[in-house]
Amino acid sequence: MSNNQKFYINGAWVDPVTPKTLDVINPATEEAYTKISVGAGADVDRAVAAAKAAFPKFSGTSKAERLALLKRILEVYNERAEDIAKAVSDEMGAPMSWARDAQTWAGRVHLEATIASLESYDFEEQRGTTRVVKEAIGVVALITPWNWPLNQIVCKVAPAIAAGCTMVLKPSEIAPISGIVFSEIMHAAGTPAGVYNMVNGDGPSVGQVMAGHKDVDMVSFTGSTRAGIIVAKTAADTVKRVAQELGGKSPNIILPDADFELSVKKGVEGCFGNTGQSCDAPTRMLVPRAQHDAALAVAKKAAEGHKVGDPKADDTVLGPVVSELQFNKVQGLIEKGIKEGATLVTGGTGRPEGLNRGYYVRPTVFGNVSRDMTIAREEIFGPVLAIMPYDSEEQAIEIANDTVYGLAAYVQSKDVKHARKVARQLRAGQVNINYPDWDTFAPFGGYKQSGNGREYADWAIHDFLEVKGIVGYGAE
Repeated sequence: MSNNQKFYINGAWVDPVTPKTLDVINPATEEAYTKISVGAGADVDRAVAAAKAAFPKFSGTSKAERLALLKRILEVYNERAEDIAKAVSDEMGAPMSWARDAQTWAGRVHLEATIASLESYDFEEQRGTTRVVKEAIGVVALITPWNWPLNQIVCKVAPAIAAGCTMVLKPSEIAPISGIVFSEIMHAAGTPAGVYNMVNGDGPSVGQVMAGHKDVDMVSFTGSTRAGIIVAKTAADTVKRVAQELGGKSPNIILPDADFELSVKKGVEGCFGNTGQSCDAPTRMLVPRAQHDAALAVAKKAAEGHKVGDPKADDTVLGPVVSELQFNKVQGLIEKGIKEGATLVTGGTGRPEGLNRGYYVRPTVFGNVSRDMTIAREEIFGPVLAIMPYDSEEQAIEIANDTVYGLAAYVQSKDVKHARKVARQLRAGQVNINYPDWDTFAPFGGYKQSGNGREYADWAIHDFLEVKGIVGYGAE
C-alpha cells in the first residue's frame, strides 16, 4: 500500500487533517505520475507535538543507543537503495546511473560519516572546575530541497539523531517521493515514535509554519537564498537558531600552470553534473586571457559529449531539469546571456534536437563573459557554464570574490603550494583544489548570502547542540 498521500507522525502513517493533494510531475514526460498530500498548520502542530513529547526521553539516550539506531537506519537504507534510486529518477529526471551512483550513494556515505563521527564525539569536557556539556538543542524543523534530496535529508536527519534531537522533516514538494521512501526506512529501522516526523507540503503552508512554530527550537534549511531570507525572518520572532545552506555562484580559477585541457574538461563536467542543479557547481570558469579561446574549444567539445535524453536509457548523461518553472528560468537566463553580448560557444535556447517533450536543456557554454552580465551573477541551476577571462592572478581572485555568494570555489594548478595560497584568499566555505574526491568529513556551508552553519559529519552534529557550562562542578 502506498504512503504517498500520508504523513509520518508519531511513529505511524496518518492522513492529513484536511485532505488536499498535489500532482507529482515526472520532468522527463511532463506528466503527473502520482499524487502527494499537502499539509497545513494543523498537520505541523501534530508533528511538532509528537516531537516535543518524544524529546525528553530521546535526548537522554546514550551515545551507544543513538549509534545503534543510526546503524539500523543505514542497514535498511542499503536494503531500499534501488527504491530510492527509482524515486529520485522519476521525481527529478535523474538518469538511473546518476540516481544510483550519486544521489542514493550520497545518502549512504553521509550516514556512514555521521556514524564514524559520533563514535569518537565527546559531548562533555572538563575545563578546570567547570564542566562543559553539549546537549541536544530540542525539536528541530528540517526543510530540504529537490536537487539532492537524499543528500540533504540525511545531512540533517542523521546529525540531529546523533545529537539527541527530535525532528519534523518537510521534503521538497517538487521531489517528495524519495522523502517518503526515507520515512519508510526510518520506520522500518525502529526509530522511536515521535523522534522523526515527516509532513509534506509547500513553503508557505508548511515550511514557514515550522520555522515560526513556538515549540520548534531550531530550523535547518537548504534552498534558495530568497526562501532562506523568508525562513530566517519567520524564525526571528521566536529567537530560534537557524542554520542555512543557500545558493551559490562558484568560481573555478584555472591558473596558468594548470593542466589546461584536463582542467577545462573536468570543469565542464563539474558544472553540468546533476544537470547543473547543484548549489556548489563550478559555474564561473576563470581562465587566463591568453588561453581563453583555447578554453572555449575544449569546453565546446566537452559539453557536446554530454548526451541529453531519457533518464532510463543507459547512455544518457544528462536528464531534464526538474520542472517547467526551472526550465523557463534557465531558458530566460540563456537568452539574457546572448542579449548581453556573451559569446555562445555551444547550446543555446530550446530543447536538444530530437527531444520535443520533457524539460530538457541544451548543454550551454558561454565565453567572453564579463562580471556585470546576468549569467555571471545569478544562480542559473542548469547546464550552463560562463567562461570569464582574467589578466592577472590578483584580478582572478577579485572576480572570484565579486559575488554575493560564497558557498564553494575551485582552484586548478600543478603547484599545490601555489593553489593553497590562492585558496586562502577565496571567500567561500569550501575550496576545492584540483578536483578532489568528495570529502564527507569536510565542513560544508557558505559565506555571505550562501548561508551559515556547517553540515557533514561532526560539523553537523555540533550545529544541533547547545553548550552548557556547569560552573563549580568540581574536578573530575
